[in-house]
Amino acid sequence: MATLSRFVVKNHDFHKHGAVYRGGPSSLISSRTLRAPHLDVRAGVSLPENGKGLAIQSKQSSPLALSAPSRNPRILCNAAANVPGDIPTPSGMNQYERIIETLTTLFPVWVILGTIIGIYKPAAVTWLETDLFTVGLGFLMLSMGLTLTFEDFKRCLRNPWTVGVGFLAQYLIKPMLGFAIAMTLKLSAPLATGLILVSCCPGGQASNVATYISKGNVALSVLMTTCSTIGAIVMTPLLTKLLAGQLVPVDAVGLAISTFQVVLVPTVVGVLANEFFPKFTSKIISVTPLIGVILTTLLCASPIGQVSEVLKAQGGQLIFPVALLHAAAFALGYWVSKLSFGESTSRTISIECGMQSSALGFLLAQKHFTNPLVAVPSAVSVVCMALGGSGLAVFWRNRPIPVDDKDDFME
Repeated sequence: MATLSRFVVKNHDFHKHGAVYRGGPSSLISSRTLRAPHLDVRAGVSLPENGKGLAIQSKQSSPLALSAPSRNPRILCNAAANVPGDIPTPSGMNQYERIIETLTTLFPVWVILGTIIGIYKPAAVTWLETDLFTVGLGFLMLSMGLTLTFEDFKRCLRNPWTVGVGFLAQYLIKPMLGFAIAMTLKLSAPLATGLILVSCCPGGQASNVATYISKGNVALSVLMTTCSTIGAIVMTPLLTKLLAGQLVPVDAVGLAISTFQVVLVPTVVGVLANEFFPKFTSKIISVTPLIGVILTTLLCASPIGQVSEVLKAQGGQLIFPVALLHAAAFALGYWVSKLSFGESTSRTISIECGMQSSALGFLLAQKHFTNPLVAVPSAVSVVCMALGGSGLAVFWRNRPIPVDDKDDFME
């Protein structure tokens, strides 16, 4: 989650050009209000005038927390034609920062490689079992917290409707889809429970990278991921109990305690450390990006490796319901949002709705359900989420945001 604290601002006339703010693909930065006359900065939205636009791009070197705003973003201003899908390349980054950014944007590639290794060489990744898996996931939550401040939570209060709709999409649309698909396809009780469990998990950190690529509202994505992650302490066990309790015994209290330990505690520790010991945290976050990339790959590959035999035997039967869950969530998240919001916000909510924290679902399934098949849908979801979200983001990247797009986000 290391941030780039220097600002590079090239000389351009703010009065003659619109603005494009794109949070960096690494740590996904929250937008900050720049006090310049007649300058409107909106996350991921182009406001060109006279055929030109001013690109304000924020770059960070966080690889995987992928969900936390930064306090000191690097801003690059480049006057350029507003070419759909064009993302300016930053200058002035050192070699380490370039490597981290490249590793981050290639996230789907690492997921594919991890999947192949997990299926055909499971011993290479299955050593990351429950206890170590918990530590790894907790570290990612800590790294997210290290880039959050109290001000970021105040911004949620300034955008209750926008953030609230995203929260409902996360914990209403997706869980109901998981339940409906499980019942319609008549999945066995363990697989149905696993599908419902992963559909009740909070937004995945990788959603912020996908939002950046898709020209969505990165700042809003950050807030939605943060809110859904904290809300998971109550919502994930409650919804799992309500929807899957009729299929298998569900330890809602145990789920809540585990979610509290793995999600809330590390996040709060990170926020407090960043707020009260900024100099100390600035040194820590300089080494977390590379660790985050490695951890992300392992947290994706290990679940696949641990259920590799089941995937080899029943791969098609398992992949279809999970892929359908993500595809339907992307579609419904987008079209429901379009009823009230603009294109940029709708893309953001769609991606947040479709990309879950599958690693958390896998961990909860392992710790609180006796049947190992409950963990299989979460393992498959890791792959479907990454590939589906990345593919959709690339598709949207090449479709420009309307010039008159609604601004649904208030700084």
